[in-house]
Formats: sequence, structure tokens, C-alpha cells
Amino acid sequence: MQLSNLLPRRIWLLLGYAVAAAALFSAPLYLGDFRLNLLAKCLAFAIVALGLDLLWGYTGILSLGHGVFFGLGAYAMAMHLKLVAGGSRLPDFMDWMGLTKLPWFWEPFKSFAFAALMGIVIPAGLALLLGFFTFRNRIRGVYFTILTQALVIITVTLFVGQQAYTGGTNGLTGYTKLFGYGLKTDTAKTMVYLATVVALIVAFLVCRFLVKSRFGKVLRAIRDGENRTRFLGYDPSRYQMTAFAVSAALAGLAGMLFVLHVGIISPTMMAIVPSIEMVLLVAIGGRGTLIGAVIGAIIMTQAKSELSASYPDFWLFFLGASFIVVTVFMPGGIVGLARLLNQKLTRRRNADEVNLNPVVRESNGVV
Repeated sequence: MQLSNLLPRRIWLLLGYAVAAAALFSAPLYLGDFRLNLLAKCLAFAIVALGLDLLWGYTGILSLGHGVFFGLGAYAMAMHLKLVAGGSRLPDFMDWMGLTKLPWFWEPFKSFAFAALMGIVIPAGLALLLGFFTFRNRIRGVYFTILTQALVIITVTLFVGQQAYTGGTNGLTGYTKLFGYGLKTDTAKTMVYLATVVALIVAFLVCRFLVKSRFGKVLRAIRDGENRTRFLGYDPSRYQMTAFAVSAALAGLAGMLFVLHVGIISPTMMAIVPSIEMVLLVAIGGRGTLIGAVIGAIIMTQAKSELSASYPDFWLFFLGASFIVVTVFMPGGIVGLARLLNQKLTRRRNADEVNLNPVVRESNGVV
């Protein structure tokens, strides 16, 4: 008897998760600074992918504007870091633009707790507001997707135009301290990386709890048949608004962690292309499977780094081609392909056992 038949599938999953978590927590022991920083960015994007999978994979709502929520979270943390780096002085770009006093809405961001809270609340609040006006009016499908792209254009234009308050096209950079410790020290890098791992695990557990609960069942019912769900007495708009807000909050959390690792945020990261890339992470990993979103984020972010370094003029073509291949030949993504192969192997194994077992062959009328 094979070992896979001795242990339940849930035990195998728990063992796999435990091994993956142990590998992530121990990464600072066997990875250099560059690879550790790259892995940290992969994990930050994995948090975004989890939120998108909850919205797209389980609710059936495609958003091409998650770069906005990611950027809002990143700017919230960057504002705090900028103020800490400058001490009592105005941020350099404000001084260049002729400001003599810190704007009132910058003042609360001197507090790390406030900045961290706003990095989650502002994206979630914006998503809730947009969802209220769209889902209540039953704006769905491609029309909702177009609205999210319009949100990207409006937000990027606003942040670029208000250079005195946002840093314009250059964004916010030049910060090196958090809680009085230098962000470039090995200890700080390790602690921020471990915080990212913890955030990813918590985000995964929260999303898993949601999709396994009654809430998640209703989300899947809305995805498969919104009108039938409404006829059963549920209000789809409430569930869609909640899923959208949770997804945006996770994107904001990822943005805050991204800034701590990269040290810069600009309107470029809020544009349409990064938003589309975030959707590709879910599509390639396998939408409707939380682990697929994480796998897709890690693989594609690593591939993007390698391809952009080796083929700076052509890596976007590789990225687009990979999306086309997955969409046409692997609609279930990497996880879907793995499940299909596992099913084929299981059928073949069962067929072999039937052929080799004389009792089973005789009961089936095979001599």
C-alpha cells in the first residue's frame, strides 16, 4: 500500500504548508541580500494576488485597478518614513515647491500606527465606496473592469499633478529609518522580511477562512449564478462590496511592505500595466485556488526579475506570451494543470490495481 493512501489528504496539505512556512522563515539563513530582498517582494505581491483571487477567482469580479490600492498603502507608509527621515524639516520636494509648512493631512502620518492603519483603511474605504455605487446599480463584467481602469487613470493623474504634496512623478524616496533603526542594516532587512512572511501567512489564513465559510459559499454562488443567488434571498451587492474591500485592504498591506523592501514608491506603480501584471499572477497560478495565487506571484515575480535583467527590450513580450499560453492551453493555471495530472495518475493507478487484483477481475467478469 502506498504512503499516500495511509495519510488523509488534509494531513498532506498541512505537512506541505508547514514545510513551505519553514522554508520561508529560514530563508535569511541560506539566501544573500539580493535574493532575500527579491523573495520579500515576491511575498508582498503574493498578498495582492490573494486578494485578487478572492475577488476574481471566487466572486467572478475582474479588477484592473488594484495598482491604485497597492499604491495608496505604499504611499501611506512612505509618508511616515519620509517624515521620520526628515526629522523636523519639511520633505525635500515640498521645500523645492516653495511650501513653508507641512500640509495638515501629512501631520497624522508622523505616527507609525496611524500610517499603518491608513494603509489598510484608505484602500478598503475607496473600494467600498466604488463598490457601493457600482454593485448597487448592478454594474458588472467588462463595465466594472473599465471603471477600475478609469480609477487608475484618475489616481495617477492626481498624484503626478500634485507634486508639492505627493512628490509628482518622482514619488517618495530617500527614507532610511524605521523605529530609529536603519532600514539598510542586515538586522532590519531580516526583521522586515520576517514581518512580510507573517503577513502573508495571516492573509492566507484569513482568505482560506473566508472561502471555506458560508460567506465563501455565497461568493461562489454569485460567481456561478448571480440572479439565482438573488432569488434565494441573498443580496449579492453586499457580498461583492465586502470581497472588494477585503481585496483592496490586502493590496494596501502589500504596498506598505513593498515600500519597506524597495525604498521608493511612485505613480508608476499605480498605473495600468502593474495592475494587469497583478491579475497575471492569479491567472498563471490558478484562479479560484489560494495557493495558486501565491505560487503564481512567486514564480512570475522571479521570472520578471530574471527576464528584465537578461532581456530588457523583450521581457514584456515573454510576459504577454506566457499569459496567452496559460489562457489557451492551461485555463486552470499551474495548480489546475497539477490537479489534472494528479487525476490522470490516480485513474491509471486504479486501473493497474484492478488489472492486478484477481478478485476484482473475477467480480468484474474478467477471466
